[in-house]
Amino acid sequence: MSNEENSPMPEEEKSKPAKAQKQDAGKVFIEEVTAAPAKGGPRWKRLLQSAAIPLLAILTGMILGGVIIILTSEAVWAGFQESFIAGLKASWQAVATAYGALLVGAFGRPSEIWAAIVSGDAQAFYVAIYPFTESLMAATPYIFAGLSVALAFRAGLFNIGAEGQLFLGAIFAAFVGYSLKGLPLVIHLPLAILAGAVGGGIWGMIPGWLKAKTGGHEVINTIMMNYIAFRLSDWLLTGPMKRPGSFNPISPSIEASAELPVFFGDPVRLHLGFILALLVAWLVHWYLFKTKWGFNLRTVGANPRAARYAGMSVTRGIVLAMTLAGALAGLAGANEVLGVNHNLAMAFSSGYGFDAIAIALLGNSSPLGVVLASLLFGFLRNGATNMMLKTGIPIDIVSVVQAFILVFVAAPAIIRTIYRLKAPVKGEEVVLTSSWGGK
Repeated sequence: MSNEENSPMPEEEKSKPAKAQKQDAGKVFIEEVTAAPAKGGPRWKRLLQSAAIPLLAILTGMILGGVIIILTSEAVWAGFQESFIAGLKASWQAVATAYGALLVGAFGRPSEIWAAIVSGDAQAFYVAIYPFTESLMAATPYIFAGLSVALAFRAGLFNIGAEGQLFLGAIFAAFVGYSLKGLPLVIHLPLAILAGAVGGGIWGMIPGWLKAKTGGHEVINTIMMNYIAFRLSDWLLTGPMKRPGSFNPISPSIEASAELPVFFGDPVRLHLGFILALLVAWLVHWYLFKTKWGFNLRTVGANPRAARYAGMSVTRGIVLAMTLAGALAGLAGANEVLGVNHNLAMAFSSGYGFDAIAIALLGNSSPLGVVLASLLFGFLRNGATNMMLKTGIPIDIVSVVQAFILVFVAAPAIIRTIYRLKAPVKGEEVVLTSSWGGK
């Protein structure tokens, strides 16, 4: 047991009656589960209050994204040179066309989907739902990585290393996927998925152990672990894991028995990983809010001193939280290898682990919130490609919108000022800060 756990209670905490300390712990528990004080009114009202900031942040980000589209559109400037009314019409046309193309790219055309259903043509149906299924597939790694960051936030830790943990999960999953041969799918696929979770868990455990035993800050350690993971991946793909006879830094293709099954026929690529991501999100919710281990983890994050006084091991909680967070990020890497690429290549991830920080903040570190935020990012990511192809607007506009959303979620006072919302009560402030590492 570490010296930190054996340290005596501070004088100010000794002076508190035991009953008062128990009441404080119970209050923290109720506030964290409900995101509101114990007597905060009906549950639906509390849920609406919790969702107000993220929803308004999304709306404001989309509005500001529209402003940028207007300012960068040559047609709009030409319209204003003609007349003010023509400029307004051109502005509306530019924003409507851009966001219309974004929606079509993200969800598909409802008329085409309905026509395919009525016709009974399976191939036409697959083509019609292709944009929607691609959005769900794009959201899948976001769910895994977002849960990783959110779980660490719940334990009072900043897991900036989800990207590196994702890489390690992909490396482990790829190796098991192509090196084991002759196994049935019911054995090979679970082994490959488990290998991805183990690889990410090991990479998350290291900074967790350093944090718990030496006090090394997890932000610095996880950032450094990211770079080690990137360079380790490059070395493996140019050496031990390089595909024989290939000039490119790429691993051998995984066996068919390790591939995540696809739900529909070509061109749909949506696979079992999406269902697995939803199942894992439910398991994380169950772990955090229905088990004593989850309660201990959240208590360590909310108040380490109170947790230590109650007999909980802060060291064990930190290491466990970072290990589980790493395992979740490792599942994101395994998902990409086993369900999308079917091999491991350099720079296969487009920043899922870093986007996961924004997703966890937008989802308020709640598993359900993470799933919804991941779906939003998946739809934006997939729809942006169609927007660029149909309107010529750079795909980076979506990144700007995501950045605005993150800013407004991280600084909710801005949203409250713009929309004249009431400031949260003290209990809500505790939840918002403690859920992402504040004191």
